[in-house]
Amino acid sequence: MHVLCDEIDRAEWSRLVAESATGTWFQTPEAYDFFASQPELFEPFCLGIRSAQGLRGVCVGYVTKEHSAFKQFFTRRAIIIGGPCLADDATNAEVEGLMSAVRTILRHKAIYIETRNFNDYSRWREAFEQAGFAYQPHLNFHVDCTDEEAMRNKLSDNRKRQIKKAIQNGSHVVEAQKEEEIIAWYAILKSLYRSKVKTPLFPLSFFLTFYRKKLGKFLLVKTNERVIGGMMCPILDGKCIYEWFVCGDDVAYKDASPSVMATYGAMEYAHAHTIPIFDIMGAGKPDVPYGVRDFKAEFGGKLVEHGRFLKVQKPVLYGIGVMGVKMLKKI
Repeated sequence: MHVLCDEIDRAEWSRLVAESATGTWFQTPEAYDFFASQPELFEPFCLGIRSAQGLRGVCVGYVTKEHSAFKQFFTRRAIIIGGPCLADDATNAEVEGLMSAVRTILRHKAIYIETRNFNDYSRWREAFEQAGFAYQPHLNFHVDCTDEEAMRNKLSDNRKRQIKKAIQNGSHVVEAQKEEEIIAWYAILKSLYRSKVKTPLFPLSFFLTFYRKKLGKFLLVKTNERVIGGMMCPILDGKCIYEWFVCGDDVAYKDASPSVMATYGAMEYAHAHTIPIFDIMGAGKPDVPYGVRDFKAEFGGKLVEHGRFLKVQKPVLYGIGVMGVKMLKKI
């Protein structure tokens, strides 16, 4: 039986995320509340599936919102970051029931529904497909941060040289202490998205809300007290730290290697705070050249393919959107 968000016991929900092999920060009650706190950006959704054994799965996501009705019509999409959180012994019937319910509540709201998996869902692939979701190969890196010496040894020689040189040039990583630092970091991130990423970026309010609610850490790269890069990191205590947004002013501060220092700083933070895994959150499609994957590979993580599950609900609009993204990236 599927249940809506308000019907889920929050203590049980948090316990499921903590115990499940597919639990991520993005499926927590806190993540849902974060999305719900910004109605101008998101229409969040949350469904659970329960049986006589209790809560067996939960699926948290959001439908994107745009100020322009025209743009909203052509771009509305439902994103389930991390993939749904499932009990380790969840049955195919339970998973199919959960994802079919998600489809039902979103059938008029989103052009497509996409789960961006951070963990292994292979045992339930048939259940997702029965619910109408097609598997899409997608890569990621997980960095084991439990052993500091082993973590450092797995860095490429190039990364070791860059980190050593950056430290010699005064580059260091600190936790953000004030909103002015977030604003300075966001200016660098915005420039990166405008010049290279070329996909929509959330407004500054999104990042300030995350900071004010203390949902994770902003690890900032500084030199001479100036913010030159950094990373926004949600954290699931005892399990994982995530690279959600990262940037560095690598042109102006080449010898300080801010992008490299930001990523390595998150790895050091994870080890120091007994967080076993650093999730680099995405390395592109297999067999498709991707410079970001090449950059991330040098940090010694394990390359995994947990893929994505995609349900296209409005094929014509989806096709238009895919073409639009490709055109944006060529500009």
